[in-house]
Order: sequence, then structure tokens, then C-alpha cells
Amino acid sequence: MRYRLRDEAGASRSVAYLLMGSGPFMFLTGVILPTRRTVPGVLTFVALTFLLTGAGAACRWRPDRVPSMSWLLAPFFGIGLVTALNLGTDDASTGAQLFYLWPVLYAANFLSRLVNYLTLALVSAGDGLVVFTVLGADRGLSDWASLTVAMMLTAVVVWSLRGRNERLREVLETQAYADPLTGVANRRSFDGELARAVESAHRTGESIALLTLDIDHFKKINDTWGHGVGDQALQQVAEALRRVASGDDDVVGRLGGDEFVVLLRTDRLGARRAADEVRATVAEIATLPGGPPGLSIGVALLPDHAGSAVELGAASDAALYEAKEGGRGRTAIAHPPAPRHNVDHLPAHSVSGV
Repeated sequence: MRYRLRDEAGASRSVAYLLMGSGPFMFLTGVILPTRRTVPGVLTFVALTFLLTGAGAACRWRPDRVPSMSWLLAPFFGIGLVTALNLGTDDASTGAQLFYLWPVLYAANFLSRLVNYLTLALVSAGDGLVVFTVLGADRGLSDWASLTVAMMLTAVVVWSLRGRNERLREVLETQAYADPLTGVANRRSFDGELARAVESAHRTGESIALLTLDIDHFKKINDTWGHGVGDQALQQVAEALRRVASGDDDVVGRLGGDEFVVLLRTDRLGARRAADEVRATVAEIATLPGGPPGLSIGVALLPDHAGSAVELGAASDAALYEAKEGGRGRTAIAHPPAPRHNVDHLPAHSVSGV
């Protein structure tokens, strides 16, 4: 996204600290330090002190009540605030100019490259306005050029570090949530996806299907051809599952060993068709010395066979066990749950056991 905001929580804290720091600083420079004061000037600085401090407190402790656009506009507000303070106090010193670091660092950490370019341009323009007004063109030129180059280099360094951190985070997330051998979701990741899918299905009324499958006689593949061939079988079955579960919200996971799961947003007919497609895709594997592996598949649906994620997993497991008991190499559909009777409505002899 062109105006993407990264890490809203971090952005809100950064804005909060700027505002809560600006309030006391404004009181110090506008009320305490000036040798000549006017009543309107003092009242203005006092009001701004309370306003900035209160806004900072809201950003820190109630960021949910702050409009989202505020985080995008924050660096521009910071540039305007620093420029106004420096002009109001006729301060073009190096210390005063260093306050422009905040909007530069904020944009480099939290906002897109386009916003960074705009931030740097406005920082340069704001500082130029201050130094040329206070110091004049001859003295101000070198200060303005030095600060502009320094801010540009700072932004480049921070942007590079941010990119490196994001790439490292992606690697860590992949390692934490993906099975290292097959690349599909691991158990923890899949359990989270299943819970979210079930919650969504309860809200929307849509049907979801869970396929649980094992590779038939997988131990024999390892014992006969070696674990390297067994790993290849797992990888190719996972790839076949990914090709079938191609929807945006479909998820493939490996629970461990040779057991895989597939989460589909579909109905009973779609789940059965997906199981047939999985078999057909796996049957096309021609690179394994023992030929394509066989599969046993159990299918369960929500709300047909379960009402929760745990119940859906148990129903799919039970169907897989039925497929294995039936001779392997087949697909079994879960049975509807047994009706639950209210003991108050049962005949008396059923309750008493007579």
C-alpha cells in the first residue's frame, strides 16, 4: 500500500512521547526561560502545554479513540510544530534543528517510502524557512544544506535497518508457523487457522470442511526405500494438497509424521470432490521408486458433523480411522453426531433403568 502504516502500537507510543515531551518543553521555552513575557503569550503557551500533553496522554493510553489518519499525519504535524517553535523563539541553533529528527525517524520506522520522501522534503523546507529567516541567506545556507544531508542519510540508514528487520521477522514467522520439511502449516499454525475459520463460519453460516489424511503404509516406504524417499513422499503429497486447496482461505497443514489436514471453505459435495482430486493428483506422482503412495482420508464438516473446532477435528479423525479400518486407500465421511436427549423428556423406565 502507498500509505502503509507499520506497527500501529509503536506509532501511537512514538506520537505520545513526542506530544507529552513537547508540552513541558513548550512551557519551559515559552513561559519560564523568556526574559520578556506578555500575558497573551504566556496564556497561549500554557494552553498549548496542556493541549499537547493531553493529546499525548490520549495517544499513549487510549489510542483506539484516536483517528487512524492521525498516525499518517503525525510527522507533518511534528514538522510544523518544530518549525513554529523555532520561528517563535528565533532559535536556529543546532540543538533546535535536531528536533527535526523525530518526524524523520518516525516516518522511516512506520510509514511508506513515498511518505518518507515527502517528510524529508518538508523537513528541508521547514528548516530552510527557520535558518534563512533567523540567520540570513549567507549564514543559513550551510546550516540548511548540512541538516538536509544529515536527515537524508539518517532516513536511508533507518530504512535499511527496517527492511532487514522485516526480512528477519518473515523468516522467523515462517520457521515458527511452517513445517520445515514440507512448507505447509505446522500444528500450531493450523490450529489457529481452524479456530478462526470455525468462528467465522458461526458468524456467516458458511460450511467448512476438514480433511484428515494419512499416507498408507508409510513405515514400509521408509523401511524399503529409506527415509530420504519417505521425505520426498511427504513433500510431494504436501504439494498435491496445496494444488487442490488453492482457494484464498484454504489451508494445508502437517500434524506430524505422515498425517496431513486440509481446511476448505466448501460443502459436503465440494469436500468429496476435493478428496477425489487429491487422490488423482497424488496418483500422477512418478518420481518415487515405489510408485505413488496411497491415501486414507477422513472428511468432516461444520455444521453437519460438529459445532466447534475440537469436535470437527475429532469427527475428521474418526472418519479417517474408519477409512483405515475399511481397508485403507479410501475416503470416509463422518457420521452426524448422535442426538442429545434431555433427561426430563425421557420415559420414566429409561431414567430408572427398569
